[in-house]
Amino acid sequence: MKRLILKPGREKSVLQKHPWIYSGAIEKVEGKPEPGETVAIYSSQGQWLAWAGYSPRSSIRARIWSWDVNEAIRPEFFEGRIAKAISRRWHLQSDSSTTAYRLIHAESDGLPGLIVDRYRDWLVVQILTVTMEVWRDVIFKSLRQSTGFDHIYERSDVEVRSLEGLTSRVGPCGETLPPPVVEIQEYGHRFWVDIQHGQKTGFYLDQRENRRIVGHLAAGKEVLNAFCYTGAFSVYTLAGGAKSVCSIDVSGEALRLAQENLKLNGFDPEQHEWVEGDVFQVLRHFRDVGRKFDLIILDPPKFAPTTAQIARAARGYKDINWLAFRLLRPGGLLVTFSCSGGVTPELFQKIVADAALDAGVEGRILMRLYQAPDHPVALNFPEGLYLKGLVVEI
Repeated sequence: MKRLILKPGREKSVLQKHPWIYSGAIEKVEGKPEPGETVAIYSSQGQWLAWAGYSPRSSIRARIWSWDVNEAIRPEFFEGRIAKAISRRWHLQSDSSTTAYRLIHAESDGLPGLIVDRYRDWLVVQILTVTMEVWRDVIFKSLRQSTGFDHIYERSDVEVRSLEGLTSRVGPCGETLPPPVVEIQEYGHRFWVDIQHGQKTGFYLDQRENRRIVGHLAAGKEVLNAFCYTGAFSVYTLAGGAKSVCSIDVSGEALRLAQENLKLNGFDPEQHEWVEGDVFQVLRHFRDVGRKFDLIILDPPKFAPTTAQIARAARGYKDINWLAFRLLRPGGLLVTFSCSGGVTPELFQKIVADAALDAGVEGRILMRLYQAPDHPVALNFPEGLYLKGLVVEI
């Protein structure tokens, strides 16, 4: 049997059902396991603790599959986990007004390193780790069995794969290519999604509930949607009765798709203000010329991919929120987000509070926002809470 022996005292997190074992916690590796191979985890006293997948290149040296000594890690294990994760989304599958959502959310569904999103009749899969990579064929077979969908597109093109010694892989899992864009519905709103080249797996599904909330806040307001991507928040705020919406993004391609999304929902993109450019620079220009808004949405990309970059990310978050506060009218609302996992909700609130202080405004938190329920957070895996947001009134 191939085993990882932990250092004395390092079994505590495993006993608390945390799914990660870092390299620094391991005293000895026995049996020369291959990358992705299942190993037994033992305490320094010789107590069996868990079954885990082995990743010799990553600082997360093992990801736990099961804490049940009698559970065999074989195809049936993954078939069962996949079927169970999908069954948890029954409320979304029965809602015809929403045809795009997450089906499998990695560690929080007991499948570390696996992301699966549905876009109408297409599944988009990301395999992030070598421990999941070795089960790739089993995963695709199980997904087809559990969903009945034949169309699967792989987007295993994320940077984290390089930390596992893996290269990128993008393409259809079969002979059928997806169309250039796939039309989805979200609470009745319609969107074009580029699942082959778009951000993440094509769309920010984790913001679904937050978009609906922000849409309800927009009536009669002049709205600024910064980092707008393909315009989902813009559509929701216009549908909610916004007086006007200005959308900013650095990507001209994203803005063109955003304009198509407005058309798809019956809005005239010519009556909408589009700004292609660096959001920081555009907001500074708006400050200098005295532009003001009633509602500002900040949904920036991940500023801190790793914990080592938190300090730099904090400066970026503070700067962008400071600019937003300077552009808000009295009584205005700032809806601000961070998707950096290393930035905790407490730290994010402090950053926003410091930005308000430096901007010379007083703010009150009206709501705290998080990722949609199809992106659950397992109680034993707090790292699963990565998206956090605040609705602040000044």
